[in-house]
Amino acid sequence: MDAVFLARIQFGLTAGFHFLFPPTTLGLSLLIVIVETLYVKTKDAVYQRLSVYLVKILGTVFVMGVATGIALEFAFGNNWAAYSRTVGDIFGAPLAAEAVFSFFLESVFLGILVFGRDRVSSRTYRLSVFLVFFGAHLSGLWIIIANSWMQTPAGFRLEGGRAVLTSFGQAAFNPSTVIRFVHTILGGWTTGALVAMAVAAWLLLKGRSAAAAAHLMKPALAVFAVSAVLQLGSGHLHSMQVTRTQPEKMAAFEAHWKTMDGAPFTVFGIPDEKNERTLLAVRIPKMLSMLVHLDPEGRVLGLDEFPKDERPPVFLPFAGYHLMILFGLLFILMGVWGVWLQARKKLATSRAYLKLVLFAVPFPYLANETGWIAAEVGRQPWAVFRVLRTSEAVSTVVPAGNILFSIVVFSLIYALIGVAGLTIILRTVRGGPGEPAAGAPKGEA
Repeated sequence: MDAVFLARIQFGLTAGFHFLFPPTTLGLSLLIVIVETLYVKTKDAVYQRLSVYLVKILGTVFVMGVATGIALEFAFGNNWAAYSRTVGDIFGAPLAAEAVFSFFLESVFLGILVFGRDRVSSRTYRLSVFLVFFGAHLSGLWIIIANSWMQTPAGFRLEGGRAVLTSFGQAAFNPSTVIRFVHTILGGWTTGALVAMAVAAWLLLKGRSAAAAAHLMKPALAVFAVSAVLQLGSGHLHSMQVTRTQPEKMAAFEAHWKTMDGAPFTVFGIPDEKNERTLLAVRIPKMLSMLVHLDPEGRVLGLDEFPKDERPPVFLPFAGYHLMILFGLLFILMGVWGVWLQARKKLATSRAYLKLVLFAVPFPYLANETGWIAAEVGRQPWAVFRVLRTSEAVSTVVPAGNILFSIVVFSLIYALIGVAGLTIILRTVRGGPGEPAAGAPKGEA
């Protein structure tokens, strides 16, 4: 057993499972802001009940995210001690800021949303709604800053084998931070919106709280459709950034073996790394050059430009990148169909569309995970791009057997968290948003 391989598997397991929850939090917190705003503007009690309903789901998702994210912090010191020693002075700062400035902000005011609706003023409650939304997105920013620095490090120098910060601004807003943040946030909005759409679709299909479900479907669809379209643009800009700053990663994304002008875009294929070819390739001539350079004759570097020991694996980044694009296009089609149904006032009655929404719930999670896999595996063999190799970042004193044991334990714990959390969420969904009290006037329930 290889300790480096097992350490990567462990981190991939913990980070991948944890990454199911932050995107959901981003999207649901936005929808709660929208629903609360609609309640304030219309005084329609159905929006108040929907807000309470979504807060219950968000609270469970948030707890699951916290429980699964704790292990990541310990992994850096335990399995990646060399990494922590080398770049911890820079990488640790945004993680600490995330905990101090974002996590506590989000958790404190989420507590008010869950327990304090009848205990605080309406103004305080609305402020808490916004601060939960703000805290979730600020948390995402700090994490993206840390991860983007690993992809495109800046604002530092190496002294005695340690990375020393020379410019906080350059390190925090390195060449990939902004576009990666936008891309991640839009992915979260798409995820949370589709979850809310699925909740509404289930209620409509079951004939439960149909009026409330229809009220929820409309803003959720709006967020979903707009985010899906914007995501296409952000993904395009992100690919252009990767081409400029990490050309070997883009070459892996496209299984682009040789440098050429007028490079084609590979729609489908099976990379054969041993023979440096793509089997069953379906390509659009000159499209890759057009997409990443806005020039059909633009030069795209191939994997042949880089030493073999500095090339990323190809199959996983290629598959992850193309699956992410496929899911993104599917979301746009779903959004267009939903808006068309809404314009014809058939959104709440189209059983085919409602069933599609339920079936599609796993897709944004798969899109988030495949995109993350493409980005992280595409950075290899570097833990910090062209600064520190992954093989040099691992702890040298932790035996492979210990890491394997931790993988088994984490898998069991995460399975328990997943089953328990999903059970609570499904029970909340089945309970519905409730009905107004008998005889209650509009706006009082």
